[in-house]
Amino acid sequence: MAERYNIKQTETKWRNKWEEADAFAVSADSDKQKYYVLEMFPYPSGRIHVGHVRNYTLGDVVARYKNAKGFNVMHPMGWDAFGLPAENAAIERGEHPKKWTHENIAVMKEQLKSMGLSIDWSREFATCDPEYYAHEQRMFIRFLEEGIAYRKESVVNWDPVDNTVLANEQVIDGKGWRTGAPVERKKLNQWFLKITDYADELLDDLKTLDRWPEKVRIMQENWIGKSVGLQFKWNIVGSDEQIEVYTTRPDTLFGASFLALAPDHPMSAKLCAGKDGFDAFVKECQANGTSEAAIEKAEKIGFDTGLKATHPLLGREVPIYIANFILMDYGTGAIFGVPAHDQRDYDFASKYNLDILPVVSPDGDADFALDGEAYTGEGSLVNSQWLDGKSIADAKAEVIKRCEENGTGFGSTQYRLRDWGISRQRYWGCPIPIVYCDNCGAVPVPDDQLPVTLPEDISFDKPGNPLDHHPTWKNCDCPKCGKAARRETDTFDTFFESSWYQFRYCDSKNENLPVAKDKAAYWLPENGGVDQYIGGVEHAVLHLLYARFFTKAMRTCGFVDCKEPFSGLFTQGMVTHETYQDENGKWIFPTDAVKKDGQWVHVETGAPVTIGASIKMSKSKKNVIDPEEILETYGADAARLFILSDSPPERDLEWTESGIEGAWKFVNRVYSVISAMDLVPGDENACGDKAKDLRRLTHKTIKGVGEAIEAFAMNKAVAYLREFYNGFTAFKVQDDGDAFALREAVENFIMMINPIMPHLAEELWAQRGNTQSLVDCAWPKYNEDLLVQDTITIGVQVNGKVRATITLPADADQNKAQEIALAEEKIQKAMDGKTLRKFIYVPGRIVNVVVG
Repeated sequence: MAERYNIKQTETKWRNKWEEADAFAVSADSDKQKYYVLEMFPYPSGRIHVGHVRNYTLGDVVARYKNAKGFNVMHPMGWDAFGLPAENAAIERGEHPKKWTHENIAVMKEQLKSMGLSIDWSREFATCDPEYYAHEQRMFIRFLEEGIAYRKESVVNWDPVDNTVLANEQVIDGKGWRTGAPVERKKLNQWFLKITDYADELLDDLKTLDRWPEKVRIMQENWIGKSVGLQFKWNIVGSDEQIEVYTTRPDTLFGASFLALAPDHPMSAKLCAGKDGFDAFVKECQANGTSEAAIEKAEKIGFDTGLKATHPLLGREVPIYIANFILMDYGTGAIFGVPAHDQRDYDFASKYNLDILPVVSPDGDADFALDGEAYTGEGSLVNSQWLDGKSIADAKAEVIKRCEENGTGFGSTQYRLRDWGISRQRYWGCPIPIVYCDNCGAVPVPDDQLPVTLPEDISFDKPGNPLDHHPTWKNCDCPKCGKAARRETDTFDTFFESSWYQFRYCDSKNENLPVAKDKAAYWLPENGGVDQYIGGVEHAVLHLLYARFFTKAMRTCGFVDCKEPFSGLFTQGMVTHETYQDENGKWIFPTDAVKKDGQWVHVETGAPVTIGASIKMSKSKKNVIDPEEILETYGADAARLFILSDSPPERDLEWTESGIEGAWKFVNRVYSVISAMDLVPGDENACGDKAKDLRRLTHKTIKGVGEAIEAFAMNKAVAYLREFYNGFTAFKVQDDGDAFALREAVENFIMMINPIMPHLAEELWAQRGNTQSLVDCAWPKYNEDLLVQDTITIGVQVNGKVRATITLPADADQNKAQEIALAEEKIQKAMDGKTLRKFIYVPGRIVNVVVG
């Protein structure tokens, strides 16, 4: 009988051995094919959560499997370490963000190590370290030289809680992505990156990302939002002024019932100068965010300028409004409203009693009436003079053609995507390396003065930007003229750091460059990237779009040759768990509930506990299960097994106590059973039918597990292994052929569980007398000949009811199948002397005997 498996001791032993051997360190090797596995790096909040366990376990399975397949695998880890939570912690606890961050990194690093991850820790970095952000300051200055970075005054999304600017992508349903506070509009001088210059390239290259989920590609395509339309000028009645309008629906010109400008359009203040209520209206508009989502959800309101506009092709006048749902940064900041065919315009026109004129009819009927909402479907033009009867596409082309002929407009391509505002008003971020001089203007900090580092003596006793309040840090001499100057006190958006970190891992100790070109070319070649990137779908637009843009900008500046940062992307589901509520309806942790006498009760009070629906784990809801407790109680292998086995990794995983306990029991059972086995070499040539069946199962499993991991179907890989385990543990050895088949099965099983349960695999492998670590062992190969079945077992129906199963030669024809089926005793009994009317044989599937 094997000794009881000491999980904690065994797992610690093997982690120490891997660390002592530097088992996962890797370097570029042109003789080996590289494979770069990367999970989205964590923010050092202080503790890992179960989502981390799932994310990094998935990546580790891939890394260990690809290593066994002979690839030169890089699997690094670092820390996305800048951000507002550190500042908030400093305010709440009186602790410096740097100290708080590095203490958290130390704790989380040990927690991640306890998972048994095959990480090359020699490449580790934190984005808050000057050694890292010095390079992004250099890149920013190169972007400035290339015209990719620029500064302008703009209306920004202002988070009033965090007192900082948010990019449009960081505004979710009109609220700050982190604080949930309603976002306001505010005018500020900001630094921007020209992501719009790369809009077409970002769109076109999405087609090359065939190993990305389609939904992510669609989300990015929609966010970039390329549209082809008409840019044309309208005349203001009684004035020489004109308003330039952009529309994607020039076909609906004859349905126009108003013109509308953005509140911050230059013409808005000009047209409304001195008019009562205008300033109050603009202030009300500024209380909403600048994102499309915020504007879409807000009530549509307008300010009537009292003026009218017309266009030569229209031949009539429409009122001019200032409206809160028009974006200055999209198109020209002015639209013509067609209420019959745009829901926003419909809501606006209904509120202000403006005309609603249908000009597109689904059946070409000029008397087409709307049914309480705008019609946005296909159809032909009606009530549109010389456009009547045309299709939408033909009508668009005709209006563009006539505007170009009369000199009032031209066909134009526009994008929903806007340039990325990267200025943030906070301390704990990378300083923007710019100095402002009254004589010289905005001056980049010279290279020999980089990095510009953050001051250590910082105070958070005032609202707003702490760097702006610092008494001395912002004061400096102009690098050009030497006169007194002032540092830029804004810091970079933290997505700046996470947009290029995949390159830094390739050369993390380089002091002179973000990455040496030869190392970047090996790990992220021109037409490749990170081979497998893993993270949440919530980053589809924010991080992933920025990283793609950054890669292209770095290529423009000559830092790298890579076109796309991530060749393969996998987005895992969230982790949920059953809700456990006490008798008062209050949530309790699942670990505080136990089953006693068939009833769930509180572990301390014994009071009844109700199990409710599954919910997403959330720190804010204080319902997060602590993985450290799970790892301490059940071990890393059991946690990894449960994470991988319960559901497909792209779907949400429900965390249950019964699930983790079941995984723990399986780990112990595997150890006990295999440790107790007395395996002898046996004789391959002595294999009989029974041994051959086991060998077929072995090689079928090798093929199945490998294909499942390649396809990211980790739950299927686990299912194959469990089925295989049940097969060989039920096998009884009777001769040398059987002994050979069982030994082969067990050794291959141990090798195949290594990516999933590496500590257990190493322990069992060493018990078999192997001195070489599984880290250095090749993935088992299956024998094609053993995948071919000599015989098949199928059911036999008599008049539609299954009466028996028979074993046939795999190549049996109709006659052979009939001979064997009709000789079966159960079939003869079921036929009961009746006449055979028909015999149906579907090879490999079923036999149907029809009697009467």
